[in-house]
Amino acid sequence: MLREETVFGPIHSRRLGNSLGMNLLPTKGKFCNFDCIYCECGWNRDGRDDHYLPNAAEVRQALESKLKECQANGTPIDSITFSGDGEGTLNPDFPQIIDDTLALRDKYYPQAKVSVLSNATRAHIPAIFNALTKVDNPIMKIDAPTNELIEKINHPAPGYDVKRVIEALKQFKGNFVLQTMMLRSKDFDSASPEVLDGWMDIVRELRPREVMVYTIDRPTPEEGLQKYSEAEMRQFVQPLIDEGFKVQIKG
Repeated sequence: MLREETVFGPIHSRRLGNSLGMNLLPTKGKFCNFDCIYCECGWNRDGRDDHYLPNAAEVRQALESKLKECQANGTPIDSITFSGDGEGTLNPDFPQIIDDTLALRDKYYPQAKVSVLSNATRAHIPAIFNALTKVDNPIMKIDAPTNELIEKINHPAPGYDVKRVIEALKQFKGNFVLQTMMLRSKDFDSASPEVLDGWMDIVRELRPREVMVYTIDRPTPEEGLQKYSEAEMRQFVQPLIDEGFKVQIKG
């Protein structure tokens, strides 16, 4: 499910409402330092032979054109959301693009939020972190509590260290959203004690302002994955809810 445009939508998001999508990656391929078993964009190896990353000027022009069109048509926008076909913070112009997006949001849709969906692998880089602190919703992913478990579900690029990610997220001082996929595969289960207990300890350590847990909603590259119901996920995270954490659950 590759996005063929730099700015796409708006589409309805389970988590963010009427969402205008931002793809800072190739429009005919996937560009990511994760290769998640559940990624709706498919495996990295199956991405088309396209490695072009749009620069800040191109993104600004595409976004302003789309915002003008939506405004003229009376189309509501709840969130301008950086997602795309991979990890958006890999675009070298990411900090400038965030500044441009905030300025255009304020001009055309001041009530809209700016959201960034990220695997948090680059949150330790000062320029990336500073850009993420400017947006309304920095939504950072941790799917499992150890490098070994993350290898099973996310297949990260060499050098990934969940402890480094945790230390980077501590810099937000709780002002971010932690996002986690819950599913079962042949060798990974979000509900197993080794995953769930360790993940909840990370939530307690980071104390994000909100936790988003969700499950499979679209076709996945790995076959045989099983989703969880909202009721099951609520049962999994009930200890956190009882402790006062705000948890959004989407089936």
